[in-house]
Amino acid sequence: MSAAVIVFPGSNCDRDCKVAIERSTSEPVSMVWHAETELPSGLDLIVIPGGFSYGDYLRCGSMAAQSPVMQAVKKAADDGVTVVGICNGFQILCEAGMLPGALLRNKGLKYICKPIALTVANAQTRFTTGYADQAEVVMTQGNADGNFFADAETLARIEGEGQVVFRYVDNPNGSVNDIAGLQNARGNVLGMMPHPDRAFEAELGSADGATLFQSIYAAA
Repeated sequence: MSAAVIVFPGSNCDRDCKVAIERSTSEPVSMVWHAETELPSGLDLIVIPGGFSYGDYLRCGSMAAQSPVMQAVKKAADDGVTVVGICNGFQILCEAGMLPGALLRNKGLKYICKPIALTVANAQTRFTTGYADQAEVVMTQGNADGNFFADAETLARIEGEGQVVFRYVDNPNGSVNDIAGLQNARGNVLGMMPHPDRAFEAELGSADGATLFQSIYAAA
């Protein structure tokens, strides 16, 4: 599997993602600076990591969504390449129009950082097939703007088409329908607020994040 992690000014989970993918799949990962206009050829996976791109100035992910590299990411997604946006990456994907909905300020108006339990809402995706009968997983949450929102029409479409991939067991953000992660209609772009890159080995408290990367590897 050929993978790349996009690096923006203010990214702070880019190297976490690189290490998580490499240790989960034993495949090397390229790092791509946001000002690049082209991606390495032959990619199977593109990851947009967590952090505070552009210091969350204006609105989380809004400036990063305009970075030159995002045009190449959009084209790759249109060509069927797997794209995963984690935390700030989820915000960027929504701001770029690659996923529906938006991420708002947490309902309690506080930054939340803790292990979080999730249910696998759809185990028939390229991101989740490895979970098999594992209905509940644990990853780490770390955000202040993780409250997923979509209007009623969009929400009905998301739910009706099976786009919800993960849900919170105990919703910490106020996200509508407990949505913690969702994919696009085509099924090759995933955005999620919890961090699989912080939960890929038992020593980190959970290895459930590794299964997500291994599922993508198997699909590739």
